[in-house]
Amino acid sequence: MIPTLALPRTSRAVRSLGPALGVILALYALARVLEIVPNPLPHVAIVALDVLSALAFALVHGARHYRLRGILVFAGICVAVGNFTENLSILTGFPFGRYYFAELMGPKLFNVPVLLGLAYIGMAYVSWTLARLIAGSTQANTRLLTLPLTASFIMVAWDLAQDPVWGTVLHGWVWRDGGPWFGVPISNYLGWYLTVFLIYLFFALYLRRRPAPVVQSAQAHWRAALLFYAFCAAGNVLQRIPTPDPAVVQDPSGQQWRVAGITGASALVSIFVMGAFAFFAWVRLSDAEKAATD
Repeated sequence: MIPTLALPRTSRAVRSLGPALGVILALYALARVLEIVPNPLPHVAIVALDVLSALAFALVHGARHYRLRGILVFAGICVAVGNFTENLSILTGFPFGRYYFAELMGPKLFNVPVLLGLAYIGMAYVSWTLARLIAGSTQANTRLLTLPLTASFIMVAWDLAQDPVWGTVLHGWVWRDGGPWFGVPISNYLGWYLTVFLIYLFFALYLRRRPAPVVQSAQAHWRAALLFYAFCAAGNVLQRIPTPDPAVVQDPSGQQWRVAGITGASALVSIFVMGAFAFFAWVRLSDAEKAATD
């Protein structure tokens, strides 16, 4: 039997968060636009706006669903697991592959940029929230395996679109041996899936054991998370607009790649994979909204 969503009507508490979430969404959209238009800002400042707006969204939105303690636990799990696996892979090649971070993303904690560690939180939370919509688990009961598995696919779809742009074109990080996906090795995505699955599994176990129930939220609040993921996909599509300079880049293995091909592939993944997840979540939310008014 397919699980159904049960969404309460809009509450005063949720409405009070609407302006804050709207501002955060606008800041994130601004960051994605600044990535493609000429401007005097250093690139690390744009990256910081991108990452910190996503982090703010997760904290504000997540506090409504899980209270402050719950979303801080989620953030702590993301930072701990993400930094552990990133440092492990830089030192050993497992689980992502052999790579190192350049200076594009700013100061580092050990071998990993601080901003990258924080980037896990925002997109991991939004992907988890979409998984809750798609799997029909908006109530306090958490599906121990279904939700982590679904959320991991949603999160890896984001990385599938992003990694060749940030790695091969922008050189935020460098894959030492290149790879078949526009300079990115297949091991990166297998490692990503393992990493985010562990994050989601640990959080699902936490939710199973915590005494306080998950706080319910109204339809508009769920829609904000869906919009954030859709904005991310749209930002990837926008990267296809500028004329690439240089037109061709080379990975450390010597393989040359057309930048237009990389951004084009990123746009296709964003439309047909990330877009599919956003569409499925929108359908489930629309059905729940209709049921709530009947």
